[in-house]
Amino acid sequence: MTVKAYIMMNAKSGTEDEICKELAEYEEVEGVATIYGQYDVIIKVAAEDMPGLDDFILNKLRGIPNIILTATMIINREYR
Repeated sequence: MTVKAYIMMNAKSGTEDEICKELAEYEEVEGVATIYGQYDVIIKVAAEDMPGLDDFILNKLRGIPNIILTATMIINREYR
């Protein structure tokens, strides 16, 4: 069963665009945007299952330099 999540992150100042371009290259990433507020970047990801999401977060996302903090919100149900 596909697992989808929104992941928000804080980036080192001035590196947001670089991070977004790198994130956009990953097949798990369905969308990526810079945002205002508490976080700097948000992505929507889809993984085959929970181990796949775990692999993406631990081995891909956390390996990107200049990402300071992440917060993951797993999607329960989508309406649109």
